[in-house]
Amino acid sequence: MAVLPIVEYEDKIAETVEENPVVVIIGETGSGKSTQLSQILDRRGYTRSGMIAVTQPRRVAAVSVSRRVAMELGVQLGEEVGYAIRFEDRTSNKTRIKYLTDGCLLRESLSNPELKQYSVIILDEAHERSLNTDILLGLMKRLVKLRSSNLKVLITSATLDGVKVSRFFSGCPILNVPGTLFPVEKFYSTERPTSYLESSLKTALDIHVREPPGDILIFMTGQDDIGKMVSKLEERIQKLEEGSCMDALVLPLHGSLPPEMQVRVFSPAPPNCRRFIVATNIAETSLTVDGVVYVIDSGYVKQRQYNPSTGMYSLDVVQISRVQADQRAGRAGRTRPGKCYRLYPSTVYHEEFLDATIPEIQRSSLAGSVLYLKSLDLPDIDILEFELLDPPSRESLEDALRQLYLIDAIDESGMITDFGRTMAELPLEPSLSRTLIEANELGCLSQALTIAAMLSSEATLRSNQSKGNAKKRKQPSELPDGSGWGDHIQLLQVYEAWDLVDYDPKWCTDNDLQVRSMMFAKDVRKQLSQIIQKIAKGPVDVESSLRQRRSDKDYRNLRRALCRGYGNQLAERMLHHNGYKTLGYRSQLVQVHPSSVLESDEYGHLPDYVVYHELINVSRPFMRNVCSVEMAWVMPILKKLEKMDINKLRGGSYDPNETKLEENEANHNNKQPDETTKRPSSDDVDSKIQAARERYLARKAKK
Repeated sequence: MAVLPIVEYEDKIAETVEENPVVVIIGETGSGKSTQLSQILDRRGYTRSGMIAVTQPRRVAAVSVSRRVAMELGVQLGEEVGYAIRFEDRTSNKTRIKYLTDGCLLRESLSNPELKQYSVIILDEAHERSLNTDILLGLMKRLVKLRSSNLKVLITSATLDGVKVSRFFSGCPILNVPGTLFPVEKFYSTERPTSYLESSLKTALDIHVREPPGDILIFMTGQDDIGKMVSKLEERIQKLEEGSCMDALVLPLHGSLPPEMQVRVFSPAPPNCRRFIVATNIAETSLTVDGVVYVIDSGYVKQRQYNPSTGMYSLDVVQISRVQADQRAGRAGRTRPGKCYRLYPSTVYHEEFLDATIPEIQRSSLAGSVLYLKSLDLPDIDILEFELLDPPSRESLEDALRQLYLIDAIDESGMITDFGRTMAELPLEPSLSRTLIEANELGCLSQALTIAAMLSSEATLRSNQSKGNAKKRKQPSELPDGSGWGDHIQLLQVYEAWDLVDYDPKWCTDNDLQVRSMMFAKDVRKQLSQIIQKIAKGPVDVESSLRQRRSDKDYRNLRRALCRGYGNQLAERMLHHNGYKTLGYRSQLVQVHPSSVLESDEYGHLPDYVVYHELINVSRPFMRNVCSVEMAWVMPILKKLEKMDINKLRGGSYDPNETKLEENEANHNNKQPDETTKRPSSDDVDSKIQAARERYLARKAKK
């Protein structure tokens, strides 16, 4: 195996790390930073006083890189070299080098805030600026002050703005390590194609027919596009004249693939065979696929973006940044000179692309991150002033505080509650963590664990998405319908129906369910049960019979727990709007997703209140995974809103008199509203809702 460039810099790296608590290493693509840096420090004796942790933004990368390092050291994966990702830990008491997702390291710091089990923490691929990596950067700045004598922190990347990070860490040194990139010839389109999928397909086939051997890496925006591209490529390749070109193997690569399919892309192509690897941006930096000579770059990426003013996510296909474009091109020059086909004009690259990707912390809901910071119980942390490399907007932080307050994770003074501490220990989003706690109080924890596992595995009930397909199946194989209460109840019923057939994969196939997602849900449920039992203060029931007949009372308790957990994710039926499956949320109309099994009444009205798991804007705003809740459960949450003070929720030290002074000035400068324009009180709203209900019941009685 060729010596990687970073090994030639071993002495310089070791010397710099020895003399400084924090070092930034800019290792160009192909330098070997992800696999070799941990081994260098292991050889230099740093593992004698603790493990070396290497964080990765993606689970796939944490697994694949650890596997590579274990192979290079000739050790069993999970022994001296291991990895930890959400719901999976392959380490032992022998582990010296541990690859883990940035989220896993954050969770570990809850039980050990000083992370004393580690002598070195390496934040790899920091240029991706994942939400958790940015939080870790802020925490590392605090931690090196506490452990300056026995902790080393390294921030590594191929394209990170090293000067900016160095400034953040008080001028720490920057080391630059060259890569082994061969020259890459770049070809630009004369104009944007009308369909990047079709253009990618044509380009890939042209390369296959005309160019010498070498694998082709095609960047698509998401799993759906990858599936379409794989199918079309296989179809077109089969139609090529026999003997006109070499054999071909088409492989998908994205984060949702099972591990055994992900591993296939790291195996070399068979003799006289070209591989087509169709991937998301996961292949930009985290994973190195040997053998790639040609890259096709569509110029797009699919990105989730959160709007704190609406509480809504949008899943948008957006242009990549120049950093991403350069990373993609670099994949073609790892083993020999390569070619990159950019399906956009050079003017787009130079004039329209951003310099770098917008950090995830500036386009995500921050409820989980803020809960984590609150759980550290550091009295000097002011959430609105916490030092970050690129701070999010104040609106995003206030939105997170509001969410946590409404689900009882923090009290009205901003202090973390006992509920909040328990929630922070669970590897779930806050709404699901709170649901589990409430379900335990109401005696339905076992059922709530099933729902949390199904939502965490993103199990897709495909039959809901196409009612036509459902009609073609025989009646016995129809999926449960949620008893009219909604999608969370249906997820429970589907899992319990699967349990009745002893988790038979064929049952999933017959009902058009993804076997892998259902199996993953089963594993997640088991691990969540184990975590709950560890952190619970008293006995908990995590394994009550899945096969017992459910009563309306069971479902009522479960829906009540969901209401408490999703306290910030409430929607009400608009009294002035009679549209089918349309609800009011933050003074706007939002439709329930067509796949929902939530039932409306005979007039087409939905329940007065529902909770939802996700609010997302695709072709229009939709609520996904919706469940009916009762007015009595909602009212305490609405009353909490009335006494909420964001300035108190932020924590740290602030001057309330200064806030009052600002408010007084604002009131003095603005004309007082007329009585008729004042916002109605909760009593007014209650009376209107009650009146509407009475009118509806009266109409129903006449029928």
